[in-house]
Amino acid sequence: MTGTATTPAAPPPDPAAPPGPPHRPAAGAPAPAAPPAGTAPLADRAAGTLVGAAVGDALGGPAEGLTPERITARYGGRIEGLVGPYREAGRTARPGPPHRAGDGRITDVTLMTHALVRVYAAVRDHLDAYDIADRLVPDLRDTPRWIPELQAEALLSARLSLTEQWIVARLHHGHADPREAGVGNTVTCGAAMYMAPVGIVNAGDPDRAYAEALDLAGAHQCSYGREAAGVFAAAVAAAFLPDATPASVTGHALRLAKDGTRAAIEAVRDVAAPHTAYESALVPLRAAVAPFDTVGPDFREPSLGARRPSRLHAVEELPIALGMLLVAGGDYRASVLGAVNYGRACASTASMAGALAGALNGAAAVPAEWSAEVARASRLDLHAPAAELAAVAREVFARDRARRLRHEQAFAALTACTAMTEASGR
Repeated sequence: MTGTATTPAAPPPDPAAPPGPPHRPAAGAPAPAAPPAGTAPLADRAAGTLVGAAVGDALGGPAEGLTPERITARYGGRIEGLVGPYREAGRTARPGPPHRAGDGRITDVTLMTHALVRVYAAVRDHLDAYDIADRLVPDLRDTPRWIPELQAEALLSARLSLTEQWIVARLHHGHADPREAGVGNTVTCGAAMYMAPVGIVNAGDPDRAYAEALDLAGAHQCSYGREAAGVFAAAVAAAFLPDATPASVTGHALRLAKDGTRAAIEAVRDVAAPHTAYESALVPLRAAVAPFDTVGPDFREPSLGARRPSRLHAVEELPIALGMLLVAGGDYRASVLGAVNYGRACASTASMAGALAGALNGAAAVPAEWSAEVARASRLDLHAPAAELAAVAREVFARDRARRLRHEQAFAALTACTAMTEASGR
């Protein structure tokens, strides 16, 4: 692993993690610099996760919904950095939403991610679906914030797509049970796209991250949209393990994933294995995930059965993000650019790929020229949420350890009583 000079010695490999291709650096890619002296690996890799996710989001925003061919035609080749919007007219262009992605502006993916960070910062413990209702929904509904794509202050709910506005409609206006509010929503990656903070809070514990994200996502999504949220959070948590590689991260995702989500990740993993550059992988990865994707070949004109609950299908974004991570050997730049040039829902896909590569390698892996411009163009401090969440993760770990100790003491007392009873009966 690169960029983790201060990481302690790796523990023995996890025997539960399925084998996979080795971690190979992208050809010609320079190794990221070590984190600044005194930076703990947790804080460094939390910054890599959230800054990496935001930069991936900003890179992918302009190409959202496009095919690789249309991306090439519009930008004169593959996207290799921050680019302008697909339609220069921006907010006045039709068809399309009334906002302007591009030029380093983050989208709703990062806005939702940072909103979830604020919930963690307030609660400072594990979250559940009720925290989505009690804290995230008021944040979306009541507090104006700078929306980079609108170049104006507005409520976050005004920027969200209908599948994300569902949270406010169901929990605030509909008074739904938070644990079941996601039932009936269109099945998308909408919940998965902002679950990286769950992985950071549960750094090194993919099983706990999976369970927590599933609980949270029940307020937003159902079926394989909810499953993707759990698996993505688990993958982020697995990327924090000291011996983590793209193969081990994917292995933990496969170990926990269910139904179509597991099958889609497995198919993408197998197809990614022989590739070392995203250009050759674009078509094969799409072919691998297509049988599990309900949207169909035309992303802008989904099929009649699109985005409906199923045990056989999966959201496209998570498997492709993992596939690009494998193809790139964990390299941040190559992972994200592969996801961007894949097109379709590439803001979410590139954000997920960026979060995973950033978690593996730390903040120095994210090109400074990209992160600085995204922060400037979006009027956003990309590092402060990561520092806050790293502090929360430390507090949550201390709480977990105290809870575990109390449980151990209680269980010891229970088993001691049993042993005494058995001894007296002999």
